[in-house]
Amino acid sequence: MDTVRKRRDNDLQPHSTPAVLKENVPQKEQQHFHSDLWLFLTLQNWILDFGRPIAMIILPLEWFPLNKPSAGDYFHMAYNVITPFLMLKLIERSPRTLSRTAIYLCIITFVMGASIHLVGDSINHRLILSGYQLHLSVRENPIIKDLKPTSLIDSFELLYYYDEQLGHLMWYIPFFIILFIYFSGCFSSAEEQKKIPVCGWLLLGPSALYYWYLVTEGQITELFLLTFLAMVAMLIHQRRKGLSPDGNGLFLFYSFSLTVLLVAVWVSCLWSDPVLRNKYPGLIYVPEPWSYYTLHIKDSR
Repeated sequence: MDTVRKRRDNDLQPHSTPAVLKENVPQKEQQHFHSDLWLFLTLQNWILDFGRPIAMIILPLEWFPLNKPSAGDYFHMAYNVITPFLMLKLIERSPRTLSRTAIYLCIITFVMGASIHLVGDSINHRLILSGYQLHLSVRENPIIKDLKPTSLIDSFELLYYYDEQLGHLMWYIPFFIILFIYFSGCFSSAEEQKKIPVCGWLLLGPSALYYWYLVTEGQITELFLLTFLAMVAMLIHQRRKGLSPDGNGLFLFYSFSLTVLLVAVWVSCLWSDPVLRNKYPGLIYVPEPWSYYTLHIKDSR
């Protein structure tokens, strides 16, 4: 009997040890700073999203006729594929198990919203090439208000709604939900994990500057501020439990904090602009950069 028990113990030991290692090692790796993912996200955000309208302006119109997709449209298509993939990879590296159902729903909604925006933004750019002025409302634009029959103006207002409102909400709400869900899993009690490496500090400025563009051009100030306040509340709650954000959580939090500062500086610089004030009424005044471009830069070139 003793011999049989020893054999059983020996048979169990080789199988049990790797199981423990398999659970512990990935968690330790996942808590390292994700320099590759943050770099890819920052690069593709700058190139495929911010660079999208710039490419449409710089490249000759003869290369991309008005009845065909433009260079910016192809940038947008690439963004709609690459961004959700990188977001999923980011969630996979979270040290905490997160709800797959919530993540899948967010990704599906994100892709749908970004695709709606792709169509609306593509037509909107063609209108700009025809004289449409972004700092004016749809009905105030010279090329729109004289359309016959006048019911066509309603169609353009519907297009504006899909592009600037519904598309943005379905695009950015799941985007910030995913970032917040990821941030909620970035807390640890290990001191060595609470550091941002040099590459993280170098990416902090470009990352925050892109979020500034996202907030101002996307007109999602309220959504961004709610996400930032939720992150602050999560930070306070976790610190009461003796936990602090790791390097990835700190990078995300510092990026959002710097974005708040950049948005405040942007608003203060344009606080007294009467035309933009008329275009963006309401309690929260945050003008779009491209509206500023069509108002103050485009005609002066």
